[in-house]
Amino acid sequence: MPVFQLDERVAFPRPDLANEDGLLAVGGDLRPERLLLGYAHGIFPWYAEGLPILWHSPDPRMVLDIADLRVPRSLAKTIRRGTYEIRYDTAFYQVVEACAHTERPGQDGTWITAEMIDAYVALHELGFAHSAEAWRDGKLAGGLYGVSLGAAFFGESMFAHESDASKAAFVVLMHQLRDWDIGLIDCQVHTDHLERFGAKPWPRERYLAQLAEAVREPTRRGRWTATPSPSASES
Repeated sequence: MPVFQLDERVAFPRPDLANEDGLLAVGGDLRPERLLLGYAHGIFPWYAEGLPILWHSPDPRMVLDIADLRVPRSLAKTIRRGTYEIRYDTAFYQVVEACAHTERPGQDGTWITAEMIDAYVALHELGFAHSAEAWRDGKLAGGLYGVSLGAAFFGESMFAHESDASKAAFVVLMHQLRDWDIGLIDCQVHTDHLERFGAKPWPRERYLAQLAEAVREPTRRGRWTATPSPSASES
């Protein structure tokens, strides 16, 4: 399959035209309109410093159906004890910065470039991008961020400076999303970490069909201010 070259028009080729590695297109920009159009059609940017913007639609796609969420008992106990205070959208920029700069085993550098940070901060200011944060003793201990459209949440990255901090933020957020009827969680690509929480590889065709239904629902736009419950069910 060819890799498409984007221009100034806010448009994408069909996601099923991506090559076997999931790469669909190159170029364009990260303006909010283009990012939101991409997410709504199962396309996301993923590239490294010094490269042009690369747009992907992998097959299979790692997806968590919120009904399949699994929470390890030890993590559920950590959440019930209130080890971390979970907040939403109080430190979005700090979360993205931490995701960009936290060292990860086997990873050299980051795909969260300065251009990407600016783009997701702009989405946050427009009410489409959100953070879930784990705080302890007044310090940000871990968290994650992503994009919300309709009944879908597109997870982007997470970090932890303390044990289980990002996992606690993730699980509490998942329960909150379930309460808001946001049930399609896009995890993009496989990791053992996500698989342990219940994410599974879906064929692209299945994912795109479910996504089309999800984005027809109203978007919970703006700052998320709900106070999460400190409890989490075990499974």
